[in-house]
Amino acid sequence: MMHILEIKDLTKNFYLHEANREIKSCKNVSFTLDEGQFIGIVGLSGAGKSTILKCINRSYLATSGEIIYNSQAFGKIDLTKASEREILYLRKHEIGYVSQFLNVMPRTTAKEHVMNALLETGEAMSSAKKRAEEMLAYFKLPEELWDIYPNTFSGGERLRLNLAHTMVKTPRLMLLDEPTASLDNKTKVLVKDMLIKLKDQKTSMIGIFHDLEFMDGVCDKVFNITEGRIL
Repeated sequence: MMHILEIKDLTKNFYLHEANREIKSCKNVSFTLDEGQFIGIVGLSGAGKSTILKCINRSYLATSGEIIYNSQAFGKIDLTKASEREILYLRKHEIGYVSQFLNVMPRTTAKEHVMNALLETGEAMSSAKKRAEEMLAYFKLPEELWDIYPNTFSGGERLRLNLAHTMVKTPRLMLLDEPTASLDNKTKVLVKDMLIKLKDQKTSMIGIFHDLEFMDGVCDKVFNITEGRIL
């Protein structure tokens, strides 16, 4: 089985200049992710779970360690040392990130937001529109919201839009930061079914969950993180 991701001794510290102190978020984290595998990460709030995902996505720059990603475009690449241009390419074409928080360009409707995920990979307008509408319908986002700016959406609606935006691309590697946090049980079932479908299509995933029941039947491995270390 091919490793799509290999994390070696990942450490991330934050320096608080006003307080003149350093906070250690995650330290010496090492694990591998195989192609088509799903790893779940659990742990208390503040244990460093989200930091690991943000270092992989390069929203945070690791303090030390290596994150070796086996890219279709670049071959094996260390995400801690990759150029901004390479990272932007990977985020558009290969790596998807589902956050609890919605980040949408101003004056972009919900449907345009999902379509843009496909258009930036070079997909034609007509098929991007069709696939975006299918994904919004799948996640039960009411049709009257499709042409509205999402800043008025509820927490659950925003999260469903985030899921649609990331999953419509069928990324090679998907990072999920509490993807079911504000969802009702019916929508959680839809998310679970879509994750299983993407897994069957060889998408590799790392997800953070508080909902342990949700992880049953989706995750191949579960890591517990305590005080920044994986147990």
